Amino acid sequence: MNSTPVPDYAELHCRSNFSFLRAASHPEELVERARELGYRALALTDVCSLAGVVRAHGRARACGLQLIIGSEVPLADGQRLVLLAADAAGYAGLSTLITRGRRAAVKGEYRLDRADLAGGLPGCLALWLPGEQSEADTGRWLAERFPDRLWIGVELHRSGGDRERLARLRALGAAYGLPLVAAGGV
Repeated sequence: MNSTPVPDYAELHCRSNFSFLRAASHPEELVERARELGYRALALTDVCSLAGVVRAHGRARACGLQLIIGSEVPLADGQRLVLLAADAAGYAGLSTLITRGRRAAVKGEYRLDRADLAGGLPGCLALWLPGEQSEADTGRWLAERFPDRLWIGVELHRSGGDRERLARLRALGAAYGLPLVAAGGV
């Protein structure tokens, strides 16, 4: 039996079955599993949606797990962010942003541009999930909008290129003065 204590861990990027064709588990199941694994908290971050948070909140309250409300926000230029509400103002701003993105597209889709984040969304923390082709100015642009509230999300899934990916993310972090944070992309 392993006697090593479970690290103080919070999953910061987790999608539920409300992220159609991207995830399969119900929000309640995700909360229960996080509790079973000894996580300190779970961020439910469905894609451009807050649809699963009510179910997750009920289960989190019942089992004593801290729930963080957020959303994965893909931008039209290919950049992806995870936005986490830190307070009521952040939740309201995130809700407004999602509504704007949904209204800017046909039913069932969304469209958000950099201009939609021009104000930086006060009350929200941001995880940048750089892709392989991240624009050179993206880190600086995001850091200006989310001062002291931006991290680079590191999601390593044993795909064979994890060492190279981690080295690239570390270099991005050093270039823009951004800390790295572990996330699972569940």
